[in-house]
Amino acid sequence: MKKIKIVLNLIGLKCPEPIMVIRKTIRNAKKHETILVISDDPSTKRDIPYFCKFMKHQLIEHCTHIKPYRYLLKKGTC
Repeated sequence: MKKIKIVLNLIGLKCPEPIMVIRKTIRNAKKHETILVISDDPSTKRDIPYFCKFMKHQLIEHCTHIKPYRYLLKKGTC
């Protein structure tokens, strides 16, 4: 299990708010820090992987078959 540095509980937030919060959090995080994102917004299933790819962060793992969805991100390591 990866050591989680930051946990973002984004339950109740709807697009585009989850990505806005994730982007601000990653911007303030140190390189290689891990962030656990918890969300119930179905659009995150598409938005978070795309965001990670576009911004060159790593989506280490994700669980999107049941709510709340969980995403483990690593800053700047793609």
